[in-house]
Amino acid sequence: MLAFLGACDDSARDEAPPPTPTAEAPARADGAGDEPDYGGRIVMGSIGEPSNLIPYLASDSASQEAAALLYTAPLEYDKDWNIVKLAAESWEVEEDGTFMRFKLREGLKWQDGAPLTADDVTFTYKLMVNPSTPTAYAADFLNIAEYKQTGPLSFEVRYDAPYARSAITWMHPILPKHILEGQNIASTPFARNPVGAGPFKLKSWETGSRVVLEVNVLYFKGRPYIDEVVYRIIPDLTTIFLEAKAGKIDFLGLTPQQYLRQTSGPDWDKNWKKYKYLAPGYTFLGFNLTSPLFADERVRQALSYAVNRESVIKGALMGMGEPTIGPYKPGTWVYNTAITPYAYDPERAKALLAEAGWTPGEDGVLVNSDGRRFSFTILVNQGNEERVKVATIIQREFQAVGVECSIRTVEWAAFLKEFVNKGNYDALILAWNILDDPDIFDVWHSSAISENGLNFVHYANSEVDALLEKARITVDRAERKVLYDRFQEILHKEQPYLFLYVPYSLPMVQARFRGIEPAPAGITYNFDRWWVPKALQR
Repeated sequence: MLAFLGACDDSARDEAPPPTPTAEAPARADGAGDEPDYGGRIVMGSIGEPSNLIPYLASDSASQEAAALLYTAPLEYDKDWNIVKLAAESWEVEEDGTFMRFKLREGLKWQDGAPLTADDVTFTYKLMVNPSTPTAYAADFLNIAEYKQTGPLSFEVRYDAPYARSAITWMHPILPKHILEGQNIASTPFARNPVGAGPFKLKSWETGSRVVLEVNVLYFKGRPYIDEVVYRIIPDLTTIFLEAKAGKIDFLGLTPQQYLRQTSGPDWDKNWKKYKYLAPGYTFLGFNLTSPLFADERVRQALSYAVNRESVIKGALMGMGEPTIGPYKPGTWVYNTAITPYAYDPERAKALLAEAGWTPGEDGVLVNSDGRRFSFTILVNQGNEERVKVATIIQREFQAVGVECSIRTVEWAAFLKEFVNKGNYDALILAWNILDDPDIFDVWHSSAISENGLNFVHYANSEVDALLEKARITVDRAERKVLYDRFQEILHKEQPYLFLYVPYSLPMVQARFRGIEPAPAGITYNFDRWWVPKALQR
């Protein structure tokens, strides 16, 4: 399971099962039968374009969502977040969790007909532990003490100590040895022409326009019912909504305003199904810690006191979210409820800024002893009105304490490639998915500071490093809880991110689609089993 950044605040995953999503107006369209039919297509609205269809080289949601349909892995989650077999026929855990034995299913095939075997798993493992592979996701594989292929379809792994993410490691996708062997993974054309063994395969990719997947008839679980999945790339949420209203998009994430005010009435109830649940992801304002402006933690604390999170949620989300104090979702076992949130306190913010050497200039903007104005730019991805609203509210609240900031919007692909990955920004508003496991080593450990690394704010704390290292080799939940509680306390004090909120996920699907089963894992866990009655197929 890979952590990824979201161009919009859509669904992601968390270890502790969230409440089952609720559906509004689950109407059935005419012509529906009880038996699934094959055929049809589904058109998805996507604000971002995939950057890379090799999932280990991509950290954006658009890439990961498409890749999830293209590849397979030994293990997966079921609808209730239990880890179950996928490509594996069997798996065993022995010796107090330090030894695992796997056997793959017989007859697995890549979409080109080549057999998928343990050779491919071995190749993927070696690729991930190779220091020259430019991936942010190697840590799970690097914790393996010994890997051994024991047969054409079998392999074993051994750890020096119990590893909390040992099973999750084998939920990472398998890559094809027969295609990628000998290629430079960083420059291979495979990134735009992948060959997988998942339920779908790439049909076409029109840059800036659409990515089209078609059914993989060789998929070992049986071919999906839907023939084609189309991701229409539209870098504006309003335009996506208008296209859905016109019947040209079948699946999209709604903004709070769209959900509450623009999708009610008989026609909407007849033609659409809406879902609502607290999203397993959080939105944050991240500071570039290499900037002298944000080097002093008192400054970051002051900026946190300057922001009224309730006002942000009310103003930008119409109340459709909950404030958060850190990188975990409220209500989950790992969330540290003992932490006192930063209250909205502009006077406290001003006092901390003064302590840090910032005093009002002639125009009210703070300056330091060198005459430098406290002025910076907040970067936001283009087309995400919610984040623009968040930035605008924050801009106003910062101004009230003497901090000047501007807002710049950038197209999603450039946002990632030219700014996030290169550290070319002052501050930015982004969202992380919340992982299925509380381990977030890849985001917060100092070893993840690199170009294209996930620790793009350049956060480094030796105690945090030690806590993350220990927590990932600690299996007992109570013991992990102690470690992650301390981790959250440090983040709360140092504020490398200004943690803002967890939004509600608000997906909407055309009512002609059947087989949607809301569950703790969300509504898309069984996407390959969705179907459309013949009479309603397009």
